[in-house]
Amino acid sequence: MTSAFWAVYLREILIMKRRILRQSASMAVSPLLYVVAFGCALGAAVKVGDRSYLEFLIPGLAAMASMTQAFAIATEINVARFYFFAFEEFQAAPVSPFSYVLAETLAGVTKALYAVLIVLIIALLFGTRLNYGPAFWGALLLNSFSFAALAVALAMLVKSHADQSLLTAFVITPMAFLGGTFFPVDALPAWASAILRFLPLTHAADAARAGAFGLPPSPLPFIILACCSLVFFSLALSTVKKARN
Repeated sequence: MTSAFWAVYLREILIMKRRILRQSASMAVSPLLYVVAFGCALGAAVKVGDRSYLEFLIPGLAAMASMTQAFAIATEINVARFYFFAFEEFQAAPVSPFSYVLAETLAGVTKALYAVLIVLIIALLFGTRLNYGPAFWGALLLNSFSFAALAVALAMLVKSHADQSLLTAFVITPMAFLGGTFFPVDALPAWASAILRFLPLTHAADAARAGAFGLPPSPLPFIILACCSLVFFSLALSTVKKARN
C-alpha cells in the first residue's frame, strides 16, 4: 500500500511543482480581488461585531480557498483519465482503491493548504494579522479533506469536462458565496440560516474564524466536518471500485 500511495500522490505533487508559478498566480487572483474590493473598498467603514470587515473576511477567504482548491483535484483526475489514460494504468498496477483515493485526496489537501498560505500572505501584505493556531488549521484541514474526497468521488462519475464544469457551477460556486465567506450566516432570516447550516463550508468558515479570533473553538463544526470527511471518503472508495469494475 505504501509504495502505491506514494506513486499516486507524488505524481500529483510533481505536476503541481511543474506548474507552481502559474498555479500560485491563479490562486492569488481571486483572494486579492476580494480583499481589495470588499475588504478595503466596501468594507473600510464596516464592522462585524468588534472586528473590521477585512478581519472577518480573511478566515472566510481561507476556508473558501481550501474548498475550491481541494475540489480542483477532480479536474486533474479527469485530465489524467480522459487524455493520458492514467487511471487505466493504475487499474492495471497493484494500486488498491484505498491507496488511490487516499493519495488523490491528500494531493487535493496539499494544494488546498498551499492556497490558504497564499491567502494569509495577501492578508499580511494588507496589514491583517490574526491568530492562525491549531483550531484554524484543523478546521481548514478537515474542510480540505472533505472536498478533496468529494472531488475524487464525483470525478469517477462524470463523463466529460462539461459535466465537471456543471458540478463546479451548481455545487462549489453557490457554496463559495453562501457558506459564510462574505457575510455572517446568522444575519440572514432564520429559515435561510438553517438551510446554510447544512453546508460544510459554513462550519469550516465558522471554526476557522473562531480560531483566527482566538475564541474557544466549539467542537460541533469539527465533528460535522469529520463526519463529512468520512462520508465523502467512503463515497469516493465506492465510486473508484465501481469504475475499476
